Amino acid sequence: MTTLAEEAVAAINERFGRYDGYRAAHAKGTFCRGTFTATPEAAGLTRAPHMQGERLPVTVRFSNGSGNPHAPDTALDARGMATKFHLADEGHTDIVAITLPCFFARTPEDFVAFTRASKPVLAGQPGPRFALYLATHREAWRATAAALGFKAPESYATCAYNAIHAFRWMGVDGSERAVRYEWVPVAGQRSLSRTEARNRGRQYLQEELPERLAREPVRFTLRVQIADPGDPTHDATSVWPEHRTRVVVGTLELTEVDPGRERHGDVVVFDPTNLIDGIELSDDPLPRLRSQAYSISVERRSDVPS
Repeated sequence: MTTLAEEAVAAINERFGRYDGYRAAHAKGTFCRGTFTATPEAAGLTRAPHMQGERLPVTVRFSNGSGNPHAPDTALDARGMATKFHLADEGHTDIVAITLPCFFARTPEDFVAFTRASKPVLAGQPGPRFALYLATHREAWRATAAALGFKAPESYATCAYNAIHAFRWMGVDGSERAVRYEWVPVAGQRSLSRTEARNRGRQYLQEELPERLAREPVRFTLRVQIADPGDPTHDATSVWPEHRTRVVVGTLELTEVDPGRERHGDVVVFDPTNLIDGIELSDDPLPRLRSQAYSISVERRSDVPS
């Protein structure tokens, strides 16, 4: 029997095409190296080791949302920022974020249905099946509108990224709270017109980031938005009220690209369920689906010679 994770990967392949040796989604990207340092406020919210203030190495992958590794950087799809924190005991934990405020689906079944419905049928645009999906799934409207209105970024370094799932943070005093992560670019959010993006070329994001890092570090601030009682933690299509408390919990500084990653059998996986003591999953079902789908993708990438 086919699992939901297998259906999800198959749906993504139907949407973008299958490219063995690459991720099913976010196939095109750039790795960077840097460090993360948590603020004192972070240690007051969670006992997680990477939030205690020690400066830790990180691996970050910026990416385009498409599953086509040959798609141009000018394409108006969401961008991703996946971060792996390397701990002193050789453990690690991940944050996976995108440039949308929320997600298109709240359940694994809806994700499969949405992905299949959004497959282009004419001139690169989805057809009546997609319109029917939106008509019967109003919760998908917010993310769809944000995706349709997304502008080509000046740089991966000038995007804000949201980890759209809720997680539970546990403090040393036994307190608990639900949070969502936000990466805020220190350089500010900046976009390009379609003409400007086209003039920069098909690979402009991949080319711009190394040039930027050669001049100066790229920095992001990590914030958590803290839920109030009753805020939905199971629904990635929801957005918590803007006035909810936000706390700056760390600073990320990237200093160089990492061109040697994912070569000669090296496979890097960024998994939102890769958690450590002090952080737990919420009742959102999608991170578990993502983890299972990543395992399928890893098998395909591992079987293809570098």
